[in-house]
Amino acid sequence: MKKINFYIFLVAIFGFYSCADELDLAPLDRVTPDTFYKTRADFDGAIFSSYSSLQDFYGTSTETLGETGEYWKISMIITDDAEVDANSGDTRTRAADNLQVTSADVAFQAVFGEIYEGIYRANIVLENLDAENELTAEDKTVLAAEAKFLRAFYHFQALKLFGETSPIAIAVGKDLNNLALPNAGAGELYAQILADFSDAAAGLPEVWDGGNTGRATAWAAKSFIGKVNVFKEDWPAAITAIGDVVENGPYSLVTSSYDDVFAYNNENNSESIFEIQYGGPFSDDNIWVFDDNHSENFKGSQGSGRAWYWDPANGAPAQAQGWFIPTQDLVDAFEPGDTRLETSIYQPGETYYKLSPGGVLNVLDYDPTWSSNGLSLKKYRGQTNMVAANYSPNGVGDFNNERWFRFAELKLLYAEALIRGGGDVSIAVQQIQDIRDRAGLTAPMNSDPLAAMMQEKRVEMAFEPHRWFDIVRWDLGPTIFGSSWDPKLEVFPFPLSEIDRSGGLMTQNAGY
Repeated sequence: MKKINFYIFLVAIFGFYSCADELDLAPLDRVTPDTFYKTRADFDGAIFSSYSSLQDFYGTSTETLGETGEYWKISMIITDDAEVDANSGDTRTRAADNLQVTSADVAFQAVFGEIYEGIYRANIVLENLDAENELTAEDKTVLAAEAKFLRAFYHFQALKLFGETSPIAIAVGKDLNNLALPNAGAGELYAQILADFSDAAAGLPEVWDGGNTGRATAWAAKSFIGKVNVFKEDWPAAITAIGDVVENGPYSLVTSSYDDVFAYNNENNSESIFEIQYGGPFSDDNIWVFDDNHSENFKGSQGSGRAWYWDPANGAPAQAQGWFIPTQDLVDAFEPGDTRLETSIYQPGETYYKLSPGGVLNVLDYDPTWSSNGLSLKKYRGQTNMVAANYSPNGVGDFNNERWFRFAELKLLYAEALIRGGGDVSIAVQQIQDIRDRAGLTAPMNSDPLAAMMQEKRVEMAFEPHRWFDIVRWDLGPTIFGSSWDPKLEVFPFPLSEIDRSGGLMTQNAGY
């Protein structure tokens, strides 16, 4: 559970300031890099700021305040799992839904900025570790490993979105007139990511104490090494790394129910490899809450964040639908008896749950007219999570963590590596079967193990930010989208703003 009540720090161009009620703080004009990076608490605050950049994937960033859940748009709405509700007036999101992608889109500006902000903040920690400070040798080892984990994590997100030529940032730029970075060369980005994750695996603890829940661990780093190698299609390396985690690591599937995986009171559970930590409604109760751009009171998750994203004219109660909805194609992908469908999607004939002001639970018959196709998102939004403790006082943002990387996904990545890499298929089949067993499926799985793995990955990870990257990796674009598919979409465009700022040092991806 989120129990940390640490010092809160916000990155400025040259450092941080701290804020916490219980601290006796120096005035802001006396906090400089020379006076700040001294204690373990100082460095903890600095490393937490790197984590916090990930919160803003779903909110607003320093690039522009005109954003509306941009990461969901480019990782989910663009897929065959979701579509823009016909009642929505969000033309930018509708363009992405129609595979109309441009380098000027706010989404790419926002996410690119958050990725490299996170990298910058990790690099600041690394730069200051060897300066004069009060850290022990053990402190330095752990903090260096944690900073490298985060640097690798963010570089990996850049690779997934923008491709292997995404710039590599491993130092803090000092010259404000010379901050641009060139594109990475062939193989360089994968090498940097894997090197950083390897150092993280060697230096991080296998588990943190209860007051530090949510921080990256050695096992999380090993899991990411496996996932990166799946994307790289280095099957022997992927099999070795993931096999070690599956056989010897601390993770296990949540067996009570699929719904419990996403329960607000079951964060950082046995299945969690890496979660985005969010604050609670009454206090800063975890390590990541920096409120960079009101993230604490805004978790625009799965299109269900702020009330004005709903069209009141269509009669839907507040928080009935967001600006995107599930597709019928996704519904049809679930097999009969799959319990994950009820957790993930509201359909006609179901009971609908919502909170009214004051935290009162309202139980309604779901009205299919609330959505242009009769479907609405339910994952993270079912009865289990409709409690006042999970919502901000204004009722328009919830504080439940995002389950970014789950053991269920790792097991399916293991199956993929074994199947595609010529490993033991019987072990792969068992990974898939474990996932199906929890979903209550008793029918035999597809006799083609690769097809079975792809099927389970889609329905198991529905509305989690993975589908688009699987479509690209598995070359499904032409099959799913037909004549609308353009091969350039295998990578997204670098933001036009960044190309312009680089003065030509960074070149655009082909086709944009």
